[in-house]
Amino acid sequence: MPLKVAIQMDPIGAIDITADTTFRIAEEAQARGHSLFYYTPDRLYWDDGRVMARGWPLEVRRVVGDHVTLGAETAVDLGDYDVVWLRQDPPFDMGYITTTHLLEQLSPGTLVVNDPFWVRNFPEKLLVLKFPDLIPPTLIARDLDTLRAFKDRHGDIILKPLYGNGGAGVFRLGHADRNLASLHELFTGMSREPLIAQKFLPAVEKGDKRVILVDGAPVGAINRVPAEGETRSNMHVGGRAERAALSARDLEICKAIGPTLRDHGQVLVGIDVIGDYLTEINVTSPTGIQELERFDEENIAARIWAAIEAKRD
Repeated sequence: MPLKVAIQMDPIGAIDITADTTFRIAEEAQARGHSLFYYTPDRLYWDDGRVMARGWPLEVRRVVGDHVTLGAETAVDLGDYDVVWLRQDPPFDMGYITTTHLLEQLSPGTLVVNDPFWVRNFPEKLLVLKFPDLIPPTLIARDLDTLRAFKDRHGDIILKPLYGNGGAGVFRLGHADRNLASLHELFTGMSREPLIAQKFLPAVEKGDKRVILVDGAPVGAINRVPAEGETRSNMHVGGRAERAALSARDLEICKAIGPTLRDHGQVLVGIDVIGDYLTEINVTSPTGIQELERFDEENIAARIWAAIEAKRD
């Protein structure tokens, strides 16, 4: 049965349609006969008991430079929709958190993907703490002496903002590096949030694997390899995507975390695995399905929509 689908995302005109996961989700929805409505997060609002959005009916096509047609701008009651996609990119700030509070009010009549209550309570770098046996040595702290003690124990570490995204603000501090105090001063001067430090994993030189899970089950993986001289493997900072198979360790990790994701409404999730270690669980706006579809020649977007349609039956 055709569904009414609203998509909350960043401005659609600027996206790269050859890589953007939200575009692929919209494209598959349209192919399945679902109607689409698009709005940006700043156009979401609460009005006298209703969760509303001001946006546009949407049609998409795989034509670079001409990938979208918008209908007339209008305000809609999101409670009239079958599915709302929460797909804007972080930063995971109070603006983002507020959208989760508003979208949460749509339950149970409207299915919000991923479940906004648990998106809010499952930040990417904090959800992994529920699985201490799967992650590398990790510290979350703001105090400089505590951070120094962690570095003294592990020597070579990664330091990054707790609520950062896309590889921004990620620093490797090797055994002889003396910049910890300066970076601490920089980060704490910008925000009151703690930092996250992890033991550096040399296996990152061979790649940072992105595993895609749909409704708690792994559907495939890509390997993101850092550019020469770079620690970060994120593709928008120069990392390249390679075909990857799911290893026995990947499947072990997915088996451990899958029930938590499925039982808390996290339909589309991307986890990051370096070597044998889980480093992040991405629930806010996970990416990678277009690359995975090209490598594996499988319609991953169809599997995502099949899971959603089953929940709406």
